[in-house]
Amino acid sequence: MAITRREFLKLSALSTAVLMTAELGLDNSKAYAQAQKYRIKTAKKTPTLCPFCSAGCGMLAYTDTKTGELLYVAGDPDHPVNRGGACSKGASIYQIRNIAPGKPNPKRLTKPLYRAPGSKEFKEVTWEWAISEIAKRIKDTRDRTFIKEEDGITVMRTDHIACLGGAALDNEETYLLQKLMRGLGVVYIEHQARL
Repeated sequence: MAITRREFLKLSALSTAVLMTAELGLDNSKAYAQAQKYRIKTAKKTPTLCPFCSAGCGMLAYTDTKTGELLYVAGDPDHPVNRGGACSKGASIYQIRNIAPGKPNPKRLTKPLYRAPGSKEFKEVTWEWAISEIAKRIKDTRDRTFIKEEDGITVMRTDHIACLGGAALDNEETYLLQKLMRGLGVVYIEHQARL
């Protein structure tokens, strides 16, 4: 690509003007940071965990004290895992709930969906129905496949249910989930952090 002398001088002058503007302190990042600080100044700060991977990064969720609306999510600087930092997925965690303050994400599911066997359509169901249906199916599967004794040895287990723990579970929740699964006789217990 050949450029003329005149185009070169114009480009040089433009570059110099941009650099001088930045050096003179015409930077809007401080104003943006100030606006963010004031928006969450009176908000309630709640520590939580990022739900995306098994690292367990700490996040701070800021909610409006009057309406309970989520205003902002940031990395927790006091958390030993991430010390305030967040990856690209963690930094965009606010967008799971809201596109902007007061504008919920239209793609976010808020109710459980159920697709009947053989059906091509999902339908919305209530949380009560979904939870009771899951509990009923777990009990039916356990009762149907429970093995009390194998080769003369008491085993008390089922091989037809497996459990995969999620990345957002802390140690205590993982312990309780493992105890529940062992109580049901589940043998195949795994956690996402090991995969």
